Amino acid sequence: MTEGEKSRLVAWADELRSVHARLRNALAVTQEALASGAPAQAASRELLLFCHGFCVALTEHHEGEDRQLFPAIGEAHPELRDVLRKLEQDHSMIAHLIGQLQAAASSSEPRETLARHLEGIAAIMESHFRYEERQLLVVLQSLSLDIEPSRVLGPL
Repeated sequence: MTEGEKSRLVAWADELRSVHARLRNALAVTQEALASGAPAQAASRELLLFCHGFCVALTEHHEGEDRQLFPAIGEAHPELRDVLRKLEQDHSMIAHLIGQLQAAASSSEPRETLARHLEGIAAIMESHFRYEERQLLVVLQSLSLDIEPSRVLGPL
């Protein structure tokens, strides 16, 4: 294996950690926008702006994993198929929670309601990210998938 091939393989694990860090940061910025103390209507508008960026990024990350990364891992590591199914179930649950948050923000729900939605997403997202990293980082260091990691996991 050449040094370039090894770097490309390790890039998958590094990229996953990097994307998770960016999504955690985007969620924190969204939560800070809500907690800013602005009037409820202004908070809802600001949350919609931040939520749109965060929600789209998280959704695209999960869709890329479901569409390209997980099938490649499942083929190379059939013993991980149950893990991949659980991660896909998490993706579905998070998508549902994001939909509820977007609906609540669009209908100008009270700040406390919006905060509860964000807390729920944060809790599931963090649990999901930690589980995914525990289960897949080592595998990602040896994954040979002929596509740039950022195209699957999300842009830098």
